Amino acid sequence: MILTVTLNTALDITYRVRSLRPHASHRVSEVTERPGGKGVNVARVLAALGHEVTVTGFTGGATGRVVQEKLAAVPGVADALVPVTGATRRTIAVVDDRTGDTTQLNEPGPTVTPAEWSAFQEAYEDLLPSASAVALCGSLPPGVPVGAYAGLVRTARAAGIPVLLDTSGEPLRRGVAARPDIIKPNADELAELTGSHEPLLATQDARRRGAAAVVASLGPGGLLALTREGRWRATPPALVQGNPTGAGDSAVAGLLSGLVERLPWPDRLARATALSAATVQAMAAGEFDPTAYRELLGRVVAEAA
Repeated sequence: MILTVTLNTALDITYRVRSLRPHASHRVSEVTERPGGKGVNVARVLAALGHEVTVTGFTGGATGRVVQEKLAAVPGVADALVPVTGATRRTIAVVDDRTGDTTQLNEPGPTVTPAEWSAFQEAYEDLLPSASAVALCGSLPPGVPVGAYAGLVRTARAAGIPVLLDTSGEPLRRGVAARPDIIKPNADELAELTGSHEPLLATQDARRRGAAAVVASLGPGGLLALTREGRWRATPPALVQGNPTGAGDSAVAGLLSGLVERLPWPDRLARATALSAATVQAMAAGEFDPTAYRELLGRVVAEAA
């Protein structure tokens, strides 16, 4: 079982409009709702790849109940979310059909009390013995300590479970110091962490800070990985148009599935890159196009960088 942690779960709502214009009313041509938050997106992709996944984090209020109802309909995903008194957040993605651009609106999430945070930590420790790997993903809701991910990384490492960290800002800086097995920042997050906008130098700096492997997501430039075994880069075969929401989460799923399947690093990167590009091409946020994935996987090559 792979365990994904989403402390700030969400109900992801995607609206499609013909053309998004400021200060104007819009007719929505299509609405989709998915259980969301980065770790939930990762879990859904892992399940589609054939892995058993357990989702944990927080859930609360009417929105939280909708998230859990929709999670129950996802084959291969088990719900181990911890209840809170506050309401689970919503995220709104507005897709402009004319340009293909997406505008994202993210609510902050519920305020988590110290007692609720303690309850989550106990649940997390109980789940670890059954886990083959852990993904710690996304933002922290209000009330959760800024060093939360650092503590969760240390707990997983003490249990001998490999852990991937995908967050940003101060939670990432503190989490890296706890020595996760993999971090997956995007270019902006990596620059914020290291102060360098040069990806090769920045990945080296991030490894020196404690991460065993650094996989930088460079948008259309693909993925750059620096690991103990070497350095590789994988890029999509062509510029991919569509909705980028969830593309990074699909990359995380590719990396995690490759880790538990013990694939060589170049194969992990190729899978992660193909999944990410196939997610951009999908109609709904946090999904991937299986046909596009299979076609892309045969064309993506990870090369020494």
